[in-house]
Amino acid sequence: MLSEATLARLLEFREQRDWRQFHTFRNLAVSLSLEAAELLEFTQWVPEAQMERVVAARKAEIAAEIADIAIYLQFLAHDLGLDLERCVRDKLAVNEARYPVDKARGRSTKYDRLD
Repeated sequence: MLSEATLARLLEFREQRDWRQFHTFRNLAVSLSLEAAELLEFTQWVPEAQMERVVAARKAEIAAEIADIAIYLQFLAHDLGLDLERCVRDKLAVNEARYPVDKARGRSTKYDRLD
């Protein structure tokens, strides 16, 4: 859900380097998954009691990984002709129906197991 100006810069960046040819659905999906996994590396082997300190100390690196995720996700949505903002709004509506506040508040139970 990047601004039109940022999306235009991303697309221009890709076009100037002739990288569109490599951005197939599979390659973008794989790249997105790999970048998400890299985000997990910041927490690997870190005890929960130290998590906040580690995250604070490595915030800039975490921001860079989040940016990579956002970039690949935006390329994927753009190339599929999807409006990422619309996708999120539609999914939020589904989740609001699946997880009514009175049943889901304070619970991590999956929607199909809520009382």
